[in-house]
Amino acid sequence: MNPLLTVKEVAKYLGVSASTVYRYKARGLPFYKDDSSLRSRLWFKEKEVEEWLKTKRKVVQDVKRLSLTNPPPIVIDKVGGGQHVMPKGKTKRVNCGFGYVYTRKKSDGKFRFYLEYYNSEGKRIQLADKFVFTYGEAIISLQKKVQKEHDKLYGVDPKKESLGFSEFAQTYLKDYIMTARRNYRPDICRLKKLKEFFEDTELRKITPLMVEKLRASRLKIGNTKSTCNRYLALLKRMFNLAIEEGYLEKNPVSKVKLYSEKDTLIERILTDEEEKRLMETSSNHLKSIFIVAINTGMRRGEILNLQWIQIDFRMKRLRVEKTKSGKMRYIPMNDILFDELLKLRDRKNQNPYVFFNLETGSPFTTIKTAFNAACRRAKIQGLRFHDLRHTFATRLVEKGVDISTLQDLLGHSDISTTQRYVHSNDERKRKAVELLSENSEKVTEKKDNLLRICYTDRKKQAGESLEKLPNHLFSVN
Repeated sequence: MNPLLTVKEVAKYLGVSASTVYRYKARGLPFYKDDSSLRSRLWFKEKEVEEWLKTKRKVVQDVKRLSLTNPPPIVIDKVGGGQHVMPKGKTKRVNCGFGYVYTRKKSDGKFRFYLEYYNSEGKRIQLADKFVFTYGEAIISLQKKVQKEHDKLYGVDPKKESLGFSEFAQTYLKDYIMTARRNYRPDICRLKKLKEFFEDTELRKITPLMVEKLRASRLKIGNTKSTCNRYLALLKRMFNLAIEEGYLEKNPVSKVKLYSEKDTLIERILTDEEEKRLMETSSNHLKSIFIVAINTGMRRGEILNLQWIQIDFRMKRLRVEKTKSGKMRYIPMNDILFDELLKLRDRKNQNPYVFFNLETGSPFTTIKTAFNAACRRAKIQGLRFHDLRHTFATRLVEKGVDISTLQDLLGHSDISTTQRYVHSNDERKRKAVELLSENSEKVTEKKDNLLRICYTDRKKQAGESLEKLPNHLFSVN
């Protein structure tokens, strides 16, 4: 047997399951942790495992009085005749006042301890405890289970020992971010900065004032208000999870007001002239990506992961599967997009992905370098790839598409998110203001016609020629 053992090797050596080894670890079994990789591993020494097992068989000296019915204290030293070892003969049933502890002989000749008690619903519970070796340990285990039922009956929520921020952040990273979130890389970078700020501060000692200081420090080094909001959003998710696990009672971030991001929204819509220049300066594969983005409003990741199986040429529509909201959506294809995808299919029909690297055959993971180079050659500044999605939404609104249809095309769960993608350019604003001017001109024209009619009637009634009478006599106010 190797000096260093894995969890599975220890389980095989002791004749128990892997989950039992983890329980032994929680009860004091010495172990070593290897954090050289993202997924840490546990190691055990054979000699230390054997010594720990011997220690667990020693006499338990003291037991705290803990029960539903407040029984008298029990002297553990006298249980079983003062010998705290596995009984070899007749089994013994011990009445603890709040339950029973007894042993049963297994088929292999060994004894196992059993616990008997009533839960908070009054149901009789009988179960075996594999992790006790003496009557004293069995009584302690029984008292813990009765204590849980007592807390459950009276709504008592025992507090866990508070963890340090760095320790909890590491657990949050491995057990939540990397398993529950798809795009976890930005959160990993932010979590590193948070660990540098809070260090080993206990979770219960983190106050709203400390969160405010964190935000002030991020602003001081040049972070924008929207970036600070991302840090606070990450902290809020962490503390909510800590509350669910019992390490925290209140979320300190809930009392900190986030910055408004309305003034930080970047309105950048691609004009027809800029689109023409961008197409001329782009490579063939990048030009096709632009056509898909402008005519569908799909996100960059959705486009780069687009496969031919998602394109239905007969129905002339795209099926977007891996979306940000997690909901699948369908986007119709117009003639421009339909013709472009037909060309790509005839030219690249051997790969499952629509856009892929010709050398490796793998889908593109980023087009940042090519996109920036195309914008530089086209002399377009301040354009992001995501602005093509804004351009798609704005052009549809200008054509009279309602906001509800646009929400379905963009795949937004909340219509307020769709409204952020609808921008009013200067030309639309000018036309909107001129509507007032058009109404005013019509009113003025009607008034002038009425004045001319009144002027002519007065001249005729006076019987004089229009040239001899002064005009001020026939003025109409």
